[in-house]
Amino acid sequence: MPELEMLSTTVVSLGGGVLKRIKHASTSTKTDMIFAVFLPSTYKKESNFPALYWLSGLTCTDENFCQKAGGNAFAQAEQEGLCLIMPDTSPRGDNVPNDDNYDMGQGAGFYINATNAPWDANYRMEEYVTQELPALVKAEYGIGGKGNCSLSGHSMGGHG
Repeated sequence: MPELEMLSTTVVSLGGGVLKRIKHASTSTKTDMIFAVFLPSTYKKESNFPALYWLSGLTCTDENFCQKAGGNAFAQAEQEGLCLIMPDTSPRGDNVPNDDNYDMGQGAGFYINATNAPWDANYRMEEYVTQELPALVKAEYGIGGKGNCSLSGHSMGGHG
């Protein structure tokens, strides 16, 4: 299991639920990736809490949902005993291919595996969000096991 770097831990619900921002070295994207996880106050690792993965869209990061949905989303998740997992929308970094257009390159959240160079080396987001991240979250936090996962998001790149 990769080493996790805790970037921040913040109490975000009246009940005491915690939002953590975490960085780790991704084998899928070959970059450092950041994700956020909300753990309700009733969270216990051995309890196999349900997980909702939130995929944000174009120009977003892991922080988008946390900032815009904020208190209401965390209060509802706290009430339901639900863990929220919010990954970044793309690989990032100086050595990651990019494009000046907002809908291509770093920040473009299409959650697919690129097949053409130079994108195919790092843009492995389907693999990251369907395999690597769920395995990491399950191993580290015991979240979403037994198929107890769901997926939601916004602005997923459909372009109308």
